[in-house]
Amino acid sequence: MEAGEEKERVLKQRQVLLFFALLGIAQADFELRHYSVAEEMESGSFVANLLNDLGLEIDELAARGPQVISKGKKLNLQVDRQTGDLLLNEKLDREELCGPTEPCVLPFQILLENPLEIFQAELRIRDINDHSPVFLDKEIILKISESISPGTTFLIERAQDLDVGCNSLQNYTINPNFHFHLKLQDSSTGILPQLVLDKALDREEQAEISLTLTALDGGTPPRSGSALVLIEVVDINDNAPEFAKLLYEVQVPENRPIGSQVAIVSARDLDTGTNGEISYTFSQASEDIRKTFQINTQSGELLLTQKLDFESVQTYTVNIQAIDGGGLSGSCVLFVQVMDLNDNPPELTISTLINHIPENVQETIVAVFSVSDPDSGDNGRTVCFIQDGLPFFLKHSVGNFYTLLINTALDRETISEYNVTITVTDLGSPRLETQQNVTIWVLDVNDNAPTFDQTSYTMFIRENNSPAQHLGSVCATDRDSGANAQITYSMLPPQDPHLPLASMVSINADNGHLFALRSLDYEAQRAFEFRVGAADAGSPALSSEALVRVVVVDDNDNSPFVLYPLQNGSAPSTELVPRAAEAGYLVTKVVAVDGDSGQNAWLSYQLLKATEPGLFSVWAHNGEVRTSRLLSERDATKHRLIVLVKDNGVPPMSATVTLHVLLVDGFSQPYLPLPEVVPSEVQTDSLTIYLVIALASVSSLFLFSVLLFITLRLCKRYRSASVPGGHFPGNLVDVSGTGTLSQNYQYEVCLTGGSGTSEFKFLKPIIPNLLSQGAERVNETNASFRNSFEFS
Repeated sequence: MEAGEEKERVLKQRQVLLFFALLGIAQADFELRHYSVAEEMESGSFVANLLNDLGLEIDELAARGPQVISKGKKLNLQVDRQTGDLLLNEKLDREELCGPTEPCVLPFQILLENPLEIFQAELRIRDINDHSPVFLDKEIILKISESISPGTTFLIERAQDLDVGCNSLQNYTINPNFHFHLKLQDSSTGILPQLVLDKALDREEQAEISLTLTALDGGTPPRSGSALVLIEVVDINDNAPEFAKLLYEVQVPENRPIGSQVAIVSARDLDTGTNGEISYTFSQASEDIRKTFQINTQSGELLLTQKLDFESVQTYTVNIQAIDGGGLSGSCVLFVQVMDLNDNPPELTISTLINHIPENVQETIVAVFSVSDPDSGDNGRTVCFIQDGLPFFLKHSVGNFYTLLINTALDRETISEYNVTITVTDLGSPRLETQQNVTIWVLDVNDNAPTFDQTSYTMFIRENNSPAQHLGSVCATDRDSGANAQITYSMLPPQDPHLPLASMVSINADNGHLFALRSLDYEAQRAFEFRVGAADAGSPALSSEALVRVVVVDDNDNSPFVLYPLQNGSAPSTELVPRAAEAGYLVTKVVAVDGDSGQNAWLSYQLLKATEPGLFSVWAHNGEVRTSRLLSERDATKHRLIVLVKDNGVPPMSATVTLHVLLVDGFSQPYLPLPEVVPSEVQTDSLTIYLVIALASVSSLFLFSVLLFITLRLCKRYRSASVPGGHFPGNLVDVSGTGTLSQNYQYEVCLTGGSGTSEFKFLKPIIPNLLSQGAERVNETNASFRNSFEFS
């Protein structure tokens, strides 16, 4: 991780330096700097110190990254960044680099990268005397007629010396003799040796004369080479060959195939016989000419023996000699001009290249390169371009240098890699081109925040779950790469400060899996929501949020709770039923609620046990206990009923309620609690007396209670009328079809004596629910119950 950050930091530094290099390109130094060095110096030899020439200090030079660039890579130099010395990387052979050209000067450029600055310079290679004069023909044959008068000069084949200047060929000597002396003639091609006849020849006296010709150069110490000059004395020949033209000029394209004809020269001789037979040979021809051309000695046809190259040699001057059979000769000059063809594609040399570019940078230098073409004219003029549709452009700098720059900001998420093809084409016919492919990788920048695949998630979990149960997962993606795309999930603080989210849910920071930390209770909390965040590992980090709603699914974990009659262990309530009640008479109503919801709270009622089966029945849906038939005197007075209340969950849960029913003839009969066991068969006289006394007491007490109740009723109605919305009609009964109530109820008893009918009414709830979770079902399960007792 640290290595990647260091690499990115260095890359950004180089980009900043290259950005400012554009300012330095316009300030390139056009002053030409001259340096010189002797040839054949060892690799690493000192050439010059660049500090003063470049106006730099040593530390500054090293920081600016100097490079030496030469055309065609013929000149191999390097800059010592520690000392500023310009050094040779290899031995230089002046003859190989420049041939006969003097002075031997090779141009090069000194390139400073940071900022970019180019200095033009040239290196002169000084010649040393490392080559001896050489005669191409070790034996030179001259045929001289005996009729030649003294003072006649004869041109001799000259020696070749690859050195130049004072180290080149300077003098010729011959061994002492009686017939010839040596005469030296200066020409544009050098010193030409000539033999001057001092004494007339006599073939009968001496048919052959042998001389040693020695060539000396001007080096220290001098070098020499020698050849044998063999002079054959021939008979008189008084006519020399003559060429039709002294100067022949031809133009030959450089692609002329080997073996093809270059030109034909022609000479004639007025003599006859052998003295008139002409043979053509090269005269004063260099080794390069002898390798390039071949002359037919009989026809004078000049043939090409090796490929021509305009970039190496543009012209050839060929001296041709025609010699007759008598030894007389004539000469002409053939001037061969090589015609340039577009046979060299342009050359592209990249000096600086940055392959990795951050996606948010603009106007940054990607590459610096130079373009050249060794051809001439339009064949050497070049055009440089890149393909369209890329966020890059080329800018022409100094001389033949170009820079590749970014045109607009890059976007790695759109394109992460560019293949830029730099094409250089010349203006020749046909056009030649060179292509250089540059691959540029776009480095990621944290410019994309993580994105959730959903703006909100809904997850369901059944209550009473086990801890660490998997709730679900959230998922976010990031278009960036590397650390910028590494996503960490977290839970954000809930908006409700009372929600203990940290103890309820946890999230896996790596994969977004959500887990329940503890068992959830549907009755305590049916749903809750919170927000989760996804943040990447970029710098600075980017994040996004999503809403998660957790819905707790109800489980059947609550038994029905009986609201009426209360089963609190106090004195049991007794329901009074007149014996005159008809079948279907409403005895009472069992009211129960269930803390669960849905089908888990759907309650059904069932008569589980009864003192006398068949006398009473319970409605399964509303819990109403009614008589099943008409009552008779034979029916026992006291009855005990056990009602089962069962919900519809899986598995179902239930509760039981015990009802005590007392059959009476009228309301004067006292309310007596039922014992656990009522033997209906036992009837004694003492019991009858007690019952009569009890009924009389109850009747008296009932009359008093009626008067007191009417008084209290009137007072209460007066108070209720003074409170808005507080009056409940006394003739309303709120009955739920399911028999399930979610709140406690206050029950109001109203007895009317005139009609002989008393009503037991249940009104709307006025006290809080016994179960805190029943609030949502109040509107669904409000019920009231009615119990009427009729007296004859």
